Amino acid sequence: GICYDIRFAAYAMLLQQKGCKVLIFPGAFNMTTGPAHWELLQRGRAVDNQCFVLTASPARTEAPETPGKYPHYTAWGHSTAVSPWGDVIATTNEQEGIVMADLDLAQADQIRTSIPISNQQRTDLYKVDDA
Repeated sequence: GICYDIRFAAYAMLLQQKGCKVLIFPGAFNMTTGPAHWELLQRGRAVDNQCFVLTASPARTEAPETPGKYPHYTAWGHSTAVSPWGDVIATTNEQEGIVMADLDLAQADQIRTSIPISNQQRTDLYKVDDA
């Protein structure tokens, strides 16, 4: 997905139903939505879908704006890797950096076996069609 797609739980669920164990969302949340929602949404999608969630964000610029030019966008930053358990396993701050994390895809399988939410959904009450 990209940026705003992380807000749509149903989209991530469709990807999980297709067997995805890693969801990747490049995004550029701003200084309002970043502190409030960026990590929360990543951890939520990871737990909801029992998969890794990886995000990449531009570094924050604090440069002054140049009069007469298009204003720059101040991104929150904080590229992150989240485990299927919802733990932040690697992250950056607002500055330029690289996130590195070892992803054990078997961890997603173990969690999906231990807590089989995809098998326990009440599809008789609601249904998500294939995209």
